[in-house]
Amino acid sequence: MMKNMRKNKDVGIYGLTAKWYDKNSRKSRMAEMQRYANEVASHVSKNANVLEVAPGPGYLSIELAKKDFNVIGVEISPDFVKIAKKNAMEANASVDFKEGNASNLPCKDNFFDFVVCSAAFKNFKDPVKALSEMYRVLKQGGTSLIIDMNYEATSEDIETEVRKSGMKGFDKYFVKFAFKTFLKQGAYTKEDFETFIKETPFNNYKIIKEGISLYVYLYK
Repeated sequence: MMKNMRKNKDVGIYGLTAKWYDKNSRKSRMAEMQRYANEVASHVSKNANVLEVAPGPGYLSIELAKKDFNVIGVEISPDFVKIAKKNAMEANASVDFKEGNASNLPCKDNFFDFVVCSAAFKNFKDPVKALSEMYRVLKQGGTSLIIDMNYEATSEDIETEVRKSGMKGFDKYFVKFAFKTFLKQGAYTKEDFETFIKETPFNNYKIIKEGISLYVYLYK
């Protein structure tokens, strides 16, 4: 399903589904967003320029802004841009959320100290172009981090991830179903990422498997 959807265009989340995703993230993913923000902070100094590609409802970008980074979020869904701006205003966080595509980022060359993309890379129609765009907008010495589902995640990995989230009721069963079906089917392996990277200007990278996820670090 995911593979078919991304053949013609990047997959976005819109309308009522975007509102549900926002609500679900607010309840179950905040600790995760804080962990990711801490990971970014371990690589860059205060006042660094940070880009989040496909921020969805914006919670990771907001956590990064709270750490005094200059944050831009580029999101394909205008519904998510609207939601993310509202969430940032409520959190009193300064983030520049803008509409745009991962394969044609509306950002300057060599501008960002860090680029992060969480749980969205498998939605992109052209993964190689998206990686090349991340390289273009990074400063020399900068880092990109992609965190996304590992196609080789086991059922046990998925059960553990859902249990850690603390979700209950419909949300719990829907997310478990999503992980085991269309999200997993659209995910990439470590070897897939290595193949993509070989077609980009990135020469230095590291890929770590953790739980259901792959952490792909790319260094310019």
